[in-house]
Amino acid sequence: MAKFPGIKSTADGAAIVVWVETQITQGACAYPITSSTTMGSGYQAVLANGGTNIWGEKMAFIESESEHSSASACEGFAVAGGRVTNFTSGQGLVLMKEVLYTISGKRLPVVFHIGARALTSHSLNVHAGHDDVMAVSDCGWGMLFGRNAQEAGDLALISRRTAEETDTPFFNIMDGFLTTHTIENVFLPEAEMMEEFVGSPQKSLVNMMDPYHPIMSGVVQNQDSYMKGKIAQRAYTDKVEQILESSMEEFYKLTGRRHGLISTYEMDDAEYAIVGMGSMIETAEAAVDYLREEKSIKVGLVHVTSFRPFPGKQLTEALHRVRSISVLERMDNPLAESNPLTTEIKAALADNIQRDKSGNMKMPIIFSGSAGLGSRDVRPDDIMAVVDNMIKDKKKYFAIGIDHELGLPTMDSTDIRPEGTFSMRGHSVGGYGSVTTNKVIATIVADLFDMYVQAYPKYGSEKKGLPTTYYLTVSPSHVKTHNELEFVEFVPLNDVNAFNLANPLKGLQPEGMLFFQTQKTNHSDIWSDIPQWAQKIILNKKIKVLALDTVKIAKDVSSQPDLVQRMQGIVLLGIFLNATPFLDRSGISEGELMISVEKSLRKYFSNRGEQVVKDNLNCVKRGFKEVFEVTQPQKEEVLS
Repeated sequence: MAKFPGIKSTADGAAIVVWVETQITQGACAYPITSSTTMGSGYQAVLANGGTNIWGEKMAFIESESEHSSASACEGFAVAGGRVTNFTSGQGLVLMKEVLYTISGKRLPVVFHIGARALTSHSLNVHAGHDDVMAVSDCGWGMLFGRNAQEAGDLALISRRTAEETDTPFFNIMDGFLTTHTIENVFLPEAEMMEEFVGSPQKSLVNMMDPYHPIMSGVVQNQDSYMKGKIAQRAYTDKVEQILESSMEEFYKLTGRRHGLISTYEMDDAEYAIVGMGSMIETAEAAVDYLREEKSIKVGLVHVTSFRPFPGKQLTEALHRVRSISVLERMDNPLAESNPLTTEIKAALADNIQRDKSGNMKMPIIFSGSAGLGSRDVRPDDIMAVVDNMIKDKKKYFAIGIDHELGLPTMDSTDIRPEGTFSMRGHSVGGYGSVTTNKVIATIVADLFDMYVQAYPKYGSEKKGLPTTYYLTVSPSHVKTHNELEFVEFVPLNDVNAFNLANPLKGLQPEGMLFFQTQKTNHSDIWSDIPQWAQKIILNKKIKVLALDTVKIAKDVSSQPDLVQRMQGIVLLGIFLNATPFLDRSGISEGELMISVEKSLRKYFSNRGEQVVKDNLNCVKRGFKEVFEVTQPQKEEVLS
């Protein structure tokens, strides 16, 4: 067993980064921008509650007037020998670009955490895209991409150690919302592990503003000097790849979690390969498993963890034997020869593939596609369409997930979830507390029932009061897919208007469960409120219908009027625990269950006071006890 296996918990990508940085840094300088805001606010909350780093130092949090200024503040903090961080996304990252060059040029080993976000172009979008990080890929920073929350936390530490050993700044990148806000099972690094792996700032950082040891930095250089200084930087950058690999190996020895410049999946005998960065490549793993097991297609995956330094030799070794490669990228730059990752891979293969005795070079056929722009859903069926496109040698450039002449057609959706998986898709209204409830449910299910979870809210740029959707998957094995759920066993409707907006029963499996909020208690009246087309689906699929007035419970219980609206969402936690099979399977008593529920509620609400925790717990208890099943009429009565 590893020396430091980690502390078993649940967290999203933002939370695990905050866990790491509030223990190893001395300060953060940041300006809030979606989707990185929760990292900055999480860091500041630790300070506000009197937190210190693992060496007992009080940390600083500086919120300046813009992202450009926050990067400049980080530069000053690092020049003075401090260990500092920053959290940003999208336009905020691009606004920093001028300062990013000077930070790398001064060899300042800072680490910035990026919730990668689509840039505003034809429209504003606050969701996942890689065009922001690609816009700064020439600034001399290391760039590491995580696929999930665990990797976001692990790479935060690996970035820090490598940055300080090479005097090179690093970006730790995760997909905005898809990773920053998705709750998953994680192992939080222990304080002792972080102290051993990274060490105290005083041991590795230099104060360049020390008047007793003066140096010149950031000066003006003319024709005689500038180029010499620029090329001389390679004395630092040439060491980065080797030291990064060394840091990853040391991290593996301490934790048992292995990372590399690239990670491969089912590539030993692969004839076709998909290459990409971020969360959609973990989704692709599930599709690869299905294609190999059900279709006998020899397809594999390569995830590029390190975009800078670019692992050209490692990629060539992984890819040179395959027939075809499809590179998936969360951006589109149509005026370039290819999108950034595709361009790098083409160059790497051309530079590193060995010629045969006749002087010929055999290159795989390279396809390139845009996927998941602005968090457009990337489903396993989309990945299957990419593989089919390779096999049939069709579109060299394509897009997935949209209806367009460049789009790849998909077949009917395939349920490729592991056996024993349980999924929920909720329909609610912004401000009802349902998204927080979803996080609490995930935490409890993971902790109490020892299951793997993934809780993902479908955030929009809309404000409170508008429809929202949230997803939860519970599985006996790690949840790989990062997409909107198409196959579910439970659909809660906090928003009774959901029937008028779309089909909330879509994908609800036979003998599944439907809950909806209602003020009524008469079973026939409740049934009459369900549209006839939905009644037919419910009867044909033998769906169990549950109901309860969660609003009334929230009004009865809440001691603070402003929390009534949000507490109606937390009632759903009790309903979930009553209706789903996990409690019965576990053999845990109701008393033991509520003790665990209270523990989880404190995690989320303790900062609001003891009474708020008690009110939320009472809401859960009442939801658990009072939810009831609606008696349905005979099938013939409805269908006649």
